[in-house]
Order: sequence, then structure tokens, then C-alpha cells
Amino acid sequence: MNDVQNPSDRGRQDVEKRWQDTGSYRSAALYVAAVVGVGAIACAIFLAVDRTNMVLASLVPGVFVLGGIGALVIAYRTYRRGGTWPMWQGAAWFLFALMLVSLAFPAMAG
Repeated sequence: MNDVQNPSDRGRQDVEKRWQDTGSYRSAALYVAAVVGVGAIACAIFLAVDRTNMVLASLVPGVFVLGGIGALVIAYRTYRRGGTWPMWQGAAWFLFALMLVSLAFPAMAG
């Protein structure tokens, strides 16, 4: 049996790649969906209100970078508890990729 508090057992569990935690997958997917929804609302506000406003344009990538940082914080906390954390890291990378794509909005406003 793996001892979650023992760092060597925690590392072995990560190497084995036997993650059966569907609840964490669902939580990470809902988190990403919520952040993408907020980013879509920020995008709609930017496009509807003023396409030359740099502050509104910067909200879109800002939402995604804050969401990615939040996902990494959740991943770290889950790792420290001994839970299944890689899906949270994947969520963070996906949100960071969306942030890079959405950097075009401030360029459009400028």
C-alpha cells in the first residue's frame, strides 16, 4: 500500500501513471469551461463596446493567464495532499495556450 505522506511513495505513484480519479478530471474540465466562459464574455464585451480600448482588450488574455495560474495552484495543492494532479497541470497549459492566442486582442486595439 502506498503511503501518501511518504515522499518516496508519492513519487512512485506519479511514475506508475495509474490515475483513476474521474472526479478530478471532471473538476478540471469544469474549471477550464468556466474560465473559457469568462474569457468569452470578456471577448464579447471588448468587441461590442470599444475595439480600440486597450484595457478591455487586455482583459481577454488576463482572464486566461489568471485561470492558468489558478489551475497551477490547485495542481500544487492537490499534489501536496497526495491526489491526482496532472489533469490540473494540463488545464493550466491549455489556458496558457489560449492566453497566447488571445494576445492578438491587445494588438488589434493598438
